[in-house]
Formats: sequence, C-alpha cells, structure tokens
Amino acid sequence: MTDPSPISGLHAATADLDPPLAAVDLGALRANAADLVRRARGVPIRVASKSVRCRAVLEEVLGKELTASGGFAGIMGYSLAEAIWLVREGARDILLGYPTADRHALAELAADPTLRESITLMIDDVDQLDLIRAAVGSDHVHPRVCIDVDASLRIGPLHLGVRRSPIRMPEQAAALATEAVRRGFDVVGVMTYEAQIAGLPDTNPAVRLVKKASAAEIAKRRRAVLDAVRSAIGELEIVNSGGTGSIEVSISDPDVTEVTAGSGLYLPTLFDGYRNLAPRPSMYFALPVLRRPADGIATAFSGGYIASGPAGAARVPKPVWPLGLKLIGTEGAGEVQTPLTGAKDLRIGDRVWFRHAKAGELCERFTEIHLVENETRTTVPTYRGEGKCFG
Repeated sequence: MTDPSPISGLHAATADLDPPLAAVDLGALRANAADLVRRARGVPIRVASKSVRCRAVLEEVLGKELTASGGFAGIMGYSLAEAIWLVREGARDILLGYPTADRHALAELAADPTLRESITLMIDDVDQLDLIRAAVGSDHVHPRVCIDVDASLRIGPLHLGVRRSPIRMPEQAAALATEAVRRGFDVVGVMTYEAQIAGLPDTNPAVRLVKKASAAEIAKRRRAVLDAVRSAIGELEIVNSGGTGSIEVSISDPDVTEVTAGSGLYLPTLFDGYRNLAPRPSMYFALPVLRRPADGIATAFSGGYIASGPAGAARVPKPVWPLGLKLIGTEGAGEVQTPLTGAKDLRIGDRVWFRHAKAGELCERFTEIHLVENETRTTVPTYRGEGKCFG
C-alpha cells in the first residue's frame, strides 16, 4: 500500500507500534501555530487547553514554563483542578473559560498566593460569588474574576449561538462587576465568545451573512458593555474574545486585548470548511484491521471516538487513509469495532488512519501521543497519561 503525505511520515515513524495509536505531525502543528500568530497580527493568543489536553503540546507553543512564547500568552483552562495542576507545573497565567463549582479546588486556590495570582476565575452569576466565597472561607482573600458576557446573535425569537452566560446587556455586566467588587473580588476582565462565528464553517452564503451580522452586533454591544463595566469599577486587564475560527473578527476590535485559540493547532474535521484556515491537519489516529467480513469491507478495532455536540455525521471520526474508505451508515464508528467500505486492498493487520471531529477530545482516548518530525517520533503523555481526568 502507498500513502500520501503527511500520513506517510506518521506511518513510517510508528510502523513498529501496534495500534490503536494517536500521532501528531509536528511540522504541521508548528505551521498551524505560526498561522494562528499571523492571523492574530500581534494580538496575544491564549491557548485553549481543552482543545490540546497534552502538556507537551502546550509547552511546544507556550514554552517550558507554560506561560508565553512567540505570540502565545497564557492558557484558557476548562477546569479549576486542571488550572491548579498546570500552575504547579509552571504556568503563571490561566483564565478559566467556564465557572467552577469545585469547592475543594477553590479552597486550595485560596490557601496559595501563587495560585491566586496565576488563576482568574470566570463568573456570570451572583450565586457563583456566593459559592466561591463560601469555599474560600475568608474575607481577606480577593479572587481574580472575569465576567463572561453572552456574545450570541439574537434576531427576533431566534438565538444564534451557544447558551452560556445570562449576562448580555451593559447594565447587567456593570451590576455584576459592582457586586463582585463589593464582595471583595478583583474584577480583572470581560470575555465574549462568539461561538456562532468561531464554530461555524463557511459552508454557504447564508452562513457567511449571519457571521457578518453577528460580528457587527457583538462589536457594538461589547463596546457598550466595556464602557459600563469600566465606569462602574475602573480599567480592566483582560478583554478576551474569539476562537480559532474567528480571530480576524476579534482582532478588528481595538478593545480586545487577547484572542483564544486551540483547535487550530490540531485542525480536526469540524474546521475543514473554513475559508480562513489552511487545510493542514496535524493530529490523526490509527486502528488495526481485524476482519474482512465481505468483499470491499474491512473491520477495524475500536474507533467509536465520537465528538461532543449535537449527534450527527459531523461528530464521527473520518477515515482518511487508505483513500476511498467510508464508514457504514448503519454502524458508524463502534465501541469495539468499526467496519469500513471501500476496503478492497486492506488485509488483516493493516492499519487505517482517521481524523477526529474535534481537537483535544481525542486525547481522552489515549494515554500517549506520538509527535513525529521527519519520520522520527517522540512519545509524550496526554492528560490521561499523566493520570489526570478533569471531566
């Protein structure tokens, strides 16, 4: 069997290993990182750790100290326990992308000055302030917090975007900021994540029109929100926005101090339809062929690595080598086996290479990934491989 680049290098570098295995084309990952920096045009990029879930890859873009390097600055974490672990490993700038209800982790944060200085919590509700203060247990501790402002587009009864924060209007954001300060919190930032821009491929003119309308709406509303919050509590350190698919939109707003990206490092299949992204996937996984149940059909071991989000064809892995393979519609990618059509030349023991639909989620299926450069591999642990599971 012959195989196209870049899989040829991954295939050769891992030929002595038994799949299932996950591998990253390190050259492609570095090129993707450089492309993110180019697109950000000098605006610092905060790395979304949920889309990476491998400390070695975080070090690749942020440096050994996990803090800042070459256009990347800081981590957007998805769990307070994860953030605490990363600070223990050297990170000094972590913004949680989501609120936390982890009382044990909050108590640990409160007891350690380095953690308090390095981690910024996310809030969008007064009840979260109650929970944090109860867990912290001391009025003398002043946690750093950032306010998550809903960036979805609303047209009449339509809500275009994700359901995240209940904070949407300037007066709501200012009221929450004022109350947080009154209760002894340091309000240091505002975040707006335009999922309906960052998370939608440019598949047709209608989608592009919605993205354009949404960009104009959030830019105007974000300015009003920031004016209200600054009037209430003073200047902010952080105005965070965007994702891999919306960097250009975010940096067009001079108020934005940083953008977030993570999926753009691996470029999973959900990002195949973006006009502003180079078609340069870096992460793949391989499965072994176990059966030949019929002519043109081969069955691979495992493979049911389904991505989060609305159930459907876009969330299943995609076979990419050998060329011409397809999942069987009645079975899909299975818990312990995945049958494939178009497998005329596959034999027992051959391997099939796939791409995952999302980025870091694949790392939850493997304890290690193989970083490959010039057919030479370096094996590194994922979060799971380091014994970490943050939910």
